[in-house]
Amino acid sequence: MSAALPRATGAPKLTVADWLAIAALACIAFVLAWPGIVAPGDPLAIDPAAAMQAPSLAHPFGTDESGRDVFTRVVHGARDSVGIGVAATVIGVGVGAFLGFVAALSPAWLDRALSRLFEVMFALPALVLALLFIAVFGGGSAPAIIAIGIATIPGYARMLRARVREIAGSGYVEWALLDEVPRHTVFVRHIAPNSLWPLASAATLGVGQAIVWVSALGFLGLGAAPPAPEWGAMLDAGRVYLGSAWWMTVFPGLAIVCTATALTVLGRRFAERNPS
Repeated sequence: MSAALPRATGAPKLTVADWLAIAALACIAFVLAWPGIVAPGDPLAIDPAAAMQAPSLAHPFGTDESGRDVFTRVVHGARDSVGIGVAATVIGVGVGAFLGFVAALSPAWLDRALSRLFEVMFALPALVLALLFIAVFGGGSAPAIIAIGIATIPGYARMLRARVREIAGSGYVEWALLDEVPRHTVFVRHIAPNSLWPLASAATLGVGQAIVWVSALGFLGLGAAPPAPEWGAMLDAGRVYLGSAWWMTVFPGLAIVCTATALTVLGRRFAERNPS
């Protein structure tokens, strides 16, 4: 008896875009682990005499209105932007997976109730749900993590519910039950492993989207409090000087775009290699 669904053979080879995405994420991982090696300066240190300097050898990304080095702030800001996005995705995937399992394996009345709840939450844009949560509990890094995590729960829950119901009705699960294998053993050996692996690609895509939402909240002044070097907050600070100091906005924006794009490319590759 097979304990896994058949997967596609002959997976496509990695493309140039895939390798670029892997290289970008490797660089981001290095920056997250050792930001002081890449940019040893203090991201909060001000130098009014060096304010609004264009990119140069001394300041590759220029300086902001307070004379802070933009390159140093972008590098150290990765922990805030990417870290909040990852933490929010962990909350969304964890709670969504739990609720998806409960909905798929519970009595019909509870499944219907949870499904209606997922549909109502899913009908609202995730960023709107996050803004509603922050409007009630206030801004900051911790509320942003919780808000984005809660906003992404219904998507993961609906995905896992559908997957679990598909697997629960498969032939090998029915044969296992006919062989009088205990239900909890069937769940551990067959249902859970084959239901959870598709979340890998969804979570990878979700981290990229969460980083964009984190930056959006920071741009609106609802994320990490200034002068924290968070990418969205840096965009908000730089938009005032867009005409005279474009580097204050362009480089944090490129960091957001490159990170989200790399995660999207990698997430889609996971989905292609592990089709549902």
